[in-house]
Amino acid sequence: MSAPLMIVGAADTERLLGYEDCIRLVREAMAALSRGETRQPLRNIVDLNGGNAFGVMPGAMLGGTFGAKIVSVYPGNFALGKHSHQGIVVLFEPEGGAPVAIIDGSIVTAIRTAAASAAATDALARPGPSRLAILGYGEQAWRHAAAVRYVRPITGLTVWGRSVEQAERFALRVREELGLDAEAAPDVASAVRDADIICTTTAAAEPILVLADVKPGTHINVVGSSRAGPAEIANDLVAASRFIADYRPGVLAQGSEFLNAKAAGVVDDAHVVGEIGEVFGGTLAGRSRDDEITIYKSLGHIVQDLAAGWHVFEEAKKLGLGTAAPF
Repeated sequence: MSAPLMIVGAADTERLLGYEDCIRLVREAMAALSRGETRQPLRNIVDLNGGNAFGVMPGAMLGGTFGAKIVSVYPGNFALGKHSHQGIVVLFEPEGGAPVAIIDGSIVTAIRTAAASAAATDALARPGPSRLAILGYGEQAWRHAAAVRYVRPITGLTVWGRSVEQAERFALRVREELGLDAEAAPDVASAVRDADIICTTTAAAEPILVLADVKPGTHINVVGSSRAGPAEIANDLVAASRFIADYRPGVLAQGSEFLNAKAAGVVDDAHVVGEIGEVFGGTLAGRSRDDEITIYKSLGHIVQDLAAGWHVFEEAKKLGLGTAAPF
């Protein structure tokens, strides 16, 4: 008889997946991806009515776990106080191929996405104390504010969003819960003017950030758009940057900002200089000069979910958490 299938819900997943651990986990997973030690097809996304989507993302860590994330993406859920990404991460053990765990996919996605941006920031941003600008005030904005402070001393945070009231509430929460000096900005240009690190975490359909707004030497994590279509940054900013993908084939096929710039004729495929895992592994230079603008384009990747999910599964076993279900 197979061992029971463990189900780990949102509260336990949140408890077991700390930012520092997850930053390490995604760094290792992305380095393995770039070394060819994983297997995965491109993500499969089904468009639904109302701008919503359904995604299936399978993959395998060679010699380790394999599985899939199955997730819905409902951007309007934020206004209702719900997760925009809802789903599960299903894990299989490599020895006999049995399913061993179902992990809450909303929390895994939320934490590992921000942790991946933090890891990229550590590799690409200029060292030392930094000002952080966040565009957006949803769940990923909050997670990025929490995660980036683990890799850089943040001297101040500025947030922008379409609702001034929401942005001000976000800044207040940052001050109260993270202890950072934070303020809301009335527009994108003023939000990023003094930033050393920018995280774009919006649902913008058209670019909101242009080259003229960004000072030399800034690092940008472009996170909000996870498929072809919606785009957060303009073609001139893409063209002026050192542009690094989480997964190069994914960005070449589904990275909206890159695809827009390519269609406009201002870049070609060679502009995606490589993957963040190559930077982590030491085979690709990150920042080449102090005044260079660096961009990490995040689509998200299944190996991040597998690494984070397996960590949650192992920790849940140690602590007796989760729910065992017959299978």
